[in-house]
Amino acid sequence: MADDKTFDPTLLRTFLAVANGLSFTRAAEQLGLSQPTVSQHVRRLEDAAGRQLIQRDTRSVSLTDNGEAMAGFARTILASIDEAVSYFTGSAMRGRLRFGAADELAVSELPTILREFRQLYPRINLELTVTQSGTLLRRLASNHLDLIFINQEADSHRGQLVRRDRLVWVGLDRTQIEPAHPVPLVTYPAPSWSRDAALSALENAHRTWRITCNTREINGILAATRAGLGISILAQSRVPPDLRNLSGRFDLPPLPDIEMALVANPRSARGPVDALAKAITNLPLTPLRP
Repeated sequence: MADDKTFDPTLLRTFLAVANGLSFTRAAEQLGLSQPTVSQHVRRLEDAAGRQLIQRDTRSVSLTDNGEAMAGFARTILASIDEAVSYFTGSAMRGRLRFGAADELAVSELPTILREFRQLYPRINLELTVTQSGTLLRRLASNHLDLIFINQEADSHRGQLVRRDRLVWVGLDRTQIEPAHPVPLVTYPAPSWSRDAALSALENAHRTWRITCNTREINGILAATRAGLGISILAQSRVPPDLRNLSGRFDLPPLPDIEMALVANPRSARGPVDALAKAITNLPLTPLRP
């Protein structure tokens, strides 16, 4: 790569949209661009980097090792640009922003984002609600929230996609489940989409199950799983390093994909909502802490 080359933020935003959803089609829809334009942006970024960033065939899209590195750099670069813009334009923004987040999305990187957002927009009164996704959707519909960050079934076509992932079975490395015995589950109480997905998968596979622990918070899910009370269901990218992905073991059935998405209230003021949504879209999601 020539020394005088720089990475165009427009190309970085397009690449990041593809990287987050692993889909050129969804990236085009999200950005309001044609699919050929998205492909052209990615090729131009690859030319600038001098490396292949994305592997693509007729069935799937994946990031190369260089693509994973570029995604990290892109988030950092775009966050810095957004921070600069917010610094010089955001001080006049004021008002109230009622924000809701699913609890497993609120316990790692999100506090840092919210702290930085508060520093950039000190005149915005940020009100935070942390609970399950279904509850957040109901509160948004009843006009009690302005923006929510939720987990939902893949291809729901609701809100702005932040990341697509796969649900996996999670437990201790020493976990043993006999095929003829009920699967012990640690899960949220009903109604819960991840719970329903797990039970449907087991029932379709003709596996029996029993709920060994019901808890409303992700910390309770993790504590019960670490105590060996049963196995739980998490997004693959959120599995803590002290627990194991058990999918493919013990004849456990495959689980569906999940989306992490931002859903805005159309009745709310756009400025604060758009500013926080942009910050979260650039958020790299990492495993939950031990």
